[in-house]
Amino acid sequence: MTDPTTVYLGLGSNLGNRESNLDTALKLLGERMRLGKRSSLYDTEPVGNKDQPRFLNLVVQAFTRLTPENLLKLAKGIELRLGRHSRTGEPRPIDIDILFFGNMVVRTPDLEIPHPRLPEREFVLAPLAEIAPDLIHPLTGNTMKQMREAIKEKQGVFKWET
Repeated sequence: MTDPTTVYLGLGSNLGNRESNLDTALKLLGERMRLGKRSSLYDTEPVGNKDQPRFLNLVVQAFTRLTPENLLKLAKGIELRLGRHSRTGEPRPIDIDILFFGNMVVRTPDLEIPHPRLPEREFVLAPLAEIAPDLIHPLTGNTMKQMREAIKEKQGVFKWET
């Protein structure tokens, strides 16, 4: 049997009880893979469609034997189970993105890994740099800490205090 692959997932919620949605999604993910480091929660402005509630975001490290395609199916199944029926850019109770899958680069019509918009999204880079500052992006060669520092425009990302 092969060793599990280290993956990083970005989770966000801006409908309903955001913190509970994230906790439930993590619990469901943890039933299918071993969860590792988890970032703090970040309260963030929506990107793109600004006419919607703010998000709570986090990043979690996980270890899986699933293929990238099966991990995507798992993530989409959890989103549906938690009530996501919206299109991209619309408010949603949960959003789960595969940010990294080991050092793999995947480009299919349904899946892009590393996540293609990661370098410009502080709401992903802030929690990712918190738990994996030295993780190297396989395409750019930059660490998560370097990529976060390279963001020039403030994006309304704040560590959330409970």
